[in-house]
Amino acid sequence: MLRVAVLVPFVLLYSLVALGEDSTQTKKIKILPVPTIGYSPETRTYVGAVTLFTFNLHNDSNTRTSNAKLEFNYTWNNQLIVESGWNYFSKAEKWFSRGLIHYSQFPDQYYGVGPNTPENNKLLFNSNRFILDVAVLKKMGAQFFSGIQLKYVNYSHIKPEKLTPIYPELMAASTVGIGYAVLKDTRNNLLTPTKGIYLQVNSFYNIATTNYWEFLVDLRYYKTWNNKFTWANRLANELTTGTPPFYDYPFLGGDKMVRGYYYGRYRDNYLCSWQTELRLPLFWRFGLAAFGGLSTLYGNETSFNVNHIKHNYGLGLRFKVDKKEHTNLRIDYAIGSANNSGFYIAFGESF
Repeated sequence: MLRVAVLVPFVLLYSLVALGEDSTQTKKIKILPVPTIGYSPETRTYVGAVTLFTFNLHNDSNTRTSNAKLEFNYTWNNQLIVESGWNYFSKAEKWFSRGLIHYSQFPDQYYGVGPNTPENNKLLFNSNRFILDVAVLKKMGAQFFSGIQLKYVNYSHIKPEKLTPIYPELMAASTVGIGYAVLKDTRNNLLTPTKGIYLQVNSFYNIATTNYWEFLVDLRYYKTWNNKFTWANRLANELTTGTPPFYDYPFLGGDKMVRGYYYGRYRDNYLCSWQTELRLPLFWRFGLAAFGGLSTLYGNETSFNVNHIKHNYGLGLRFKVDKKEHTNLRIDYAIGSANNSGFYIAFGESF
């Protein structure tokens, strides 16, 4: 998702409103294009565009709205990012598919593996990245799905910008993973849920220089009072066995997994994170959000330690670009421990 420190001009917001309302009357597919310019810790200044598609091709009240996005960004760090993702329900939700295709040429920062890696561990490196992650799930019961998930990740042309510190694990690698996924999803909206639960359990076997397992449990709960105030919670547990490639360790940071930290700032074999957020309306199409959480990481040779707990908190502004589908444009500022912070802007909520 997009991460910037510049508010989208209000003239653009009015344009988005017009696009959303016109398409509500005439089309099953709504298209919301947004040019972007901004700044983030990972990219510095960048320009680009993102287009969000929301659609219900079946015109079926028993089928929730599907969505897809196409995103392109070029940054002042000479980073090129092209990404497409989707969440699709077939008629009557008999099948559900989700996926991500990502390509980037990405100068980045690496701090090593561990829950408390110091700032002077930072190493700048360049890499080319390709990610393909696709799941096809069959309906097994009321809003309950299970099926297979395939993942291919390739990091190539790894080039550190200096020789120290030395990280032997920072090398080109690729993995192919096949897994089994179980999903219970009663959310009323995929992008901006206000009620329901989401429970995802994944088990992956990955083939790399060393074979390893990857497990994920992602539980989310949403409650709304008086059709206005929404309380959202997320509890995520992720672990990898053995010694995976550097990019496949559980990590915190970025827009989705613990806002307020540089993407991948901390990583280790085990991650546990609790995030909570209160969302409330202000006036017209504007809303406000307050969020925070606690997270911890530890490795195969260490155990849980209160000194490894990371906190984050922040405030966000919401603008409803599509009243019928309740699609929000989200702008967040988050603060983490050890002087970490970040700005984010995206369609839909962080979770």
